[in-house]
Amino acid sequence: MVMSYFQYLDGIFMDSYMTVKGQIVIPSKIRRKFGIKEGTRVQVEVDEQAHRIILTPVTRDYIQNLRGRYKGKRLLTALAAEKKREREL
Repeated sequence: MVMSYFQYLDGIFMDSYMTVKGQIVIPSKIRRKFGIKEGTRVQVEVDEQAHRIILTPVTRDYIQNLRGRYKGKRLLTALAAEKKREREL
């Protein structure tokens, strides 16, 4: 079964399909624009209110933009504590 959806980029609707395995092909124009290559990790976010799925490529630029944003928030300590709690379950 293949499902179709439309994407809007630069005034153009692009059609893409979902395979039986749940895989979606991102059109090459979008991949080039956002620097998505084979092996690029993609963050998947769900916006329940808007009924949207948001895909964010985790590229070097994306990581560079995050640098310093969470400085001093003790995120590493919180992550380690969360992982410890998960292992205890």
